[in-house]
This record gives sequence, C-alpha cells and structure tokens, in this order.
Amino acid sequence: MDKDFLSELFAPFGDVTIRKMFGGVGIFYRGLNFAGIMDGQLRLKADEQTIADFVAEGMTPWEYKRNNGKAVTMSYWSVPERLLDDPEEFKPWAQKAFEAACRADQAKPLKQRKLKEF
Repeated sequence: MDKDFLSELFAPFGDVTIRKMFGGVGIFYRGLNFAGIMDGQLRLKADEQTIADFVAEGMTPWEYKRNNGKAVTMSYWSVPERLLDDPEEFKPWAQKAFEAACRADQAKPLKQRKLKEF
C-alpha cells in the first residue's frame, strides 16, 4: 500500500501523518499512532472496547516473534478487505482505532501522554 492510497483511504477520517517505523509504516493522527502497515497488512489499533468488532469480521491481531522465538501479540488488528475499497465505510473503523489509541494514551502517566485532553 503506497502513501497516496493510504492518504485517500484515511481522507474522510482526517489529515493523518504517514511515516516509516520499525520496518513498517505508522499512521498517526494528532500525534498518536493508531494504525499501520505491519507485515504488508493494514492494521488498526484495538482495545477491550473494540476487539469484538474485529473478531466478528474474522480478523486477527498482529503477532511477531522475538529473537528468543516467543510470540508477542500486539493490539493492532487486520482490517476487513471490503473496507479498503470504501473510505466512507472505513471512516468509523479509523475513528474507533483512534479512540482506542486515545484510551491507551490516557492510561499513561500525565508526563508521558501525547494528548492532554480526549
């Protein structure tokens, strides 16, 4: 997925920043990473309030293996393919992912937060 495609997909949601990170691509809004391309797949941030939406669509979380071989499951979930063709249908998913990122940010100590208000 190239930067132009991602910009078009996220356009109804808002003006996002797209940058390379950790061998993939991070997608940020208001300074928070809420989506990315990991192992070639677009993934959105999820938490206990939104994981059920991903599970209902048959989606899976991103996992990677550490150097010691142990698998680590992250809070970024694959996106239903049908959403990639419809930015307007994708928008509420992006919004929920940003809200999950905000909740994670709010759980941090005040000095470590990217957003002071949500």
